[in-house]
Amino acid sequence: MAKHSKSIPGRGLRVADQIQRDLAEIIAFELKDPRVGMITITEVQVTPDYAHAKVFFTTLVDNDEAVQNTLTGLRKAAGFLRGQLGRRLTIHMIPELHFVHDTSTSRGMELSKLIDEANATRARE
Repeated sequence: MAKHSKSIPGRGLRVADQIQRDLAEIIAFELKDPRVGMITITEVQVTPDYAHAKVFFTTLVDNDEAVQNTLTGLRKAAGFLRGQLGRRLTIHMIPELHFVHDTSTSRGMELSKLIDEANATRARE
């Protein structure tokens, strides 16, 4: 008796990685929305039933207005992006895309700056 395909270890991770690669390519080369500038897809999390995918992204310009414009553009283009994914992926359900701004890189830079300041203060003492 054949096992169900979802029981294959890591299949969800492989699907999420493929969605991440394909979305990055589609956004860079096919999406024409001027609100969506230079972005990086940092992570994709897919639900076990592949119904939803949470797509984390960072922007080159990290101010609130630019992030909000990018988020609006991505949400408006979600149907187009999902359709393009449907042409590239061979899974039974193309997930609904939910975009989330990833603040981990800016948070990491802030923490790194604080550590550098603390080390500089300690070196002076």
